[in-house]
Amino acid sequence: MTGQRIGIIDIGSNSVRLVVYEETPNGAHRVADSSKRPARLSERIDEDGRLTDAAIDELIDTLHHFALICGHNHTSRIRAVATAAIRNAANRASILERIRAATGLEIELLSGEEEATYGFLGMINSLQIRDGFLIDIGGGSTELSLFRNRALVRSVSFPFGCVSLNKRFASKGMLTDDGLRPLEALVADALRKESWVFETPGLPLVGVGGTVRALGRMHQAARKYPFPQTHNYPIVGEQLDELFDQMRKLPLDKRRKLPGLSKDRADVIVPGAAILRVVYRAARAAHYRICGAGLRDGLFHATKFPDRPKLGNVLEYSINNLAALHPAAPRPHVQQVSRLALELYDVLNSSSKMPPQTRVLLQTASQLFRIGASIDYYEYARHSFYLIIHSHLNGLTHREIIMTAAIASYRSKSKTRRQLSEYKELLNDSDLEVIYKLGILLQLSAALDRTETQAIGQFNAQLNGAQLMLRPVHPRGTLAVESREVEELSHEFKKLWGAAPLLEAAAKQDLSTRR
Repeated sequence: MTGQRIGIIDIGSNSVRLVVYEETPNGAHRVADSSKRPARLSERIDEDGRLTDAAIDELIDTLHHFALICGHNHTSRIRAVATAAIRNAANRASILERIRAATGLEIELLSGEEEATYGFLGMINSLQIRDGFLIDIGGGSTELSLFRNRALVRSVSFPFGCVSLNKRFASKGMLTDDGLRPLEALVADALRKESWVFETPGLPLVGVGGTVRALGRMHQAARKYPFPQTHNYPIVGEQLDELFDQMRKLPLDKRRKLPGLSKDRADVIVPGAAILRVVYRAARAAHYRICGAGLRDGLFHATKFPDRPKLGNVLEYSINNLAALHPAAPRPHVQQVSRLALELYDVLNSSSKMPPQTRVLLQTASQLFRIGASIDYYEYARHSFYLIIHSHLNGLTHREIIMTAAIASYRSKSKTRRQLSEYKELLNDSDLEVIYKLGILLQLSAALDRTETQAIGQFNAQLNGAQLMLRPVHPRGTLAVESREVEELSHEFKKLWGAAPLLEAAAKQDLSTRR
């Protein structure tokens, strides 16, 4: 069923979030709406371990508001889950009953293991990564998992998070040495009970959730990082240590002004980062990697695709989804251009020997080069560049996304250099050469289907000295338009690849016509 919308409500210990996911008529999936309300439920547990009535009333008010948003969005289903704060509350049964009676929402109380499983699903469906540790530092719990070969191997849920440890060890938002030492000891003692944490050094520590996303934004702001996403952003251990020391020294009022940090997280970010650092050292991790997806995304995939929630190929799904979000491009033409581009690449690369990943970049760019036509055909290359840079193209690094966008929108070396000027710190000269060569190759492939009729079924491509001979097998039509377009590209193509393309069948037909 297309056009369906699903609302996912996540009642966390630090905040309550709503995300409305939509399936478009073309089969793409996207976020149609979202909302967030701070809750700090872990701070509002009384001495008897019960969530206070005032906190429950505020939570019910938030859920009423979210239900109205879901109604406005015509959601076909609302799936609402609760995690550590309610899971650990002594009055959890009465909380869930009060919510059901007041809102009609049936809240799923996730176990720590279920929380880790959904978080893993959200992460593994958005990163092309095989092995690592996954950590989700919430307000009242911390989930840590080990995954190997893209499968979840072990997981544990610890009964502490950034809000609960802030309440216990910090004072007025400040975590002094006297508070930091027992906090780190508590986390280290909990880890020692899980021997598997120490057995696979050298893996990345992937972080999901608000704590690590905030750290990623702050780190990017501090170094004026030019790419507009924290998803799939790496941080080395020493850099996070420096950021942690800087934050811990700042008074709360000044910390709130740090670029990239939201004011409602300014006090709990320090204990959250403290947890992260202890886990990093215990696992002897290689580096941190920020993941923008997590629990809610995992819940969406499990709800929408209950039989096969885990993606087989993250990048392929992401390409197809992005193309379906921008359906103005004629798919037969795009598929033809992509096929021709890869066939030509394989012929040319037999002598060039580019790295294997360059073929992936060309394949991705060739599937997306026309998506900008959904905004304006006349400027589709410029809009394709923007859409690729600012969309969720999962499975590629930031550098690879920038390269893909430049290949897809390539018009000339000078225009490409201007377009990439703000991202130059992420690219080197060899990257630019790859962009130029694959960009002109994609242009040649589009020229070979300029009439968008897929007139060339099979063709033989062969390097013959300084010429790239292109011999279509039983083409449909004269290919006169394609021949002219190929000829116009010939000079620049030769400068970049060392061979001038010649569409042989069309050339022969032109000669016979003149006779």
